[in-house]
Amino acid sequence: MVHELSICNSMIGIVREHAAGREVRTVHVRVGEMRQIVPDTLVYCWSLVTEQSELEGVELRVERIPAKIRCASCGHEGALRELAFVCTTCSGNAVDLIEGDEFLITSLELAGV
Repeated sequence: MVHELSICNSMIGIVREHAAGREVRTVHVRVGEMRQIVPDTLVYCWSLVTEQSELEGVELRVERIPAKIRCASCGHEGALRELAFVCTTCSGNAVDLIEGDEFLITSLELAGV
């Protein structure tokens, strides 16, 4: 939970900067499955760090991004179904993580927009 609190504190600065004084209704974020972030805990921490600020009551919507790999040997791309970085087509282990490691604020929904 300490990790998520720290992330939320950083997010506040980013949201304030991009909102530029406008009222924010919702913050949308994308969190990759391989990130060590628990979405429910992130939402809870967001409510804690925004309490008694101009962002109190702003909803945090988290979109979870599944982990996806690409095999260097055969080029196959697929979802990572377990913590074994192995191609499901050729069983090769020279794979790259191409999705699932992201964490980003994708958009802000502003009042009156």
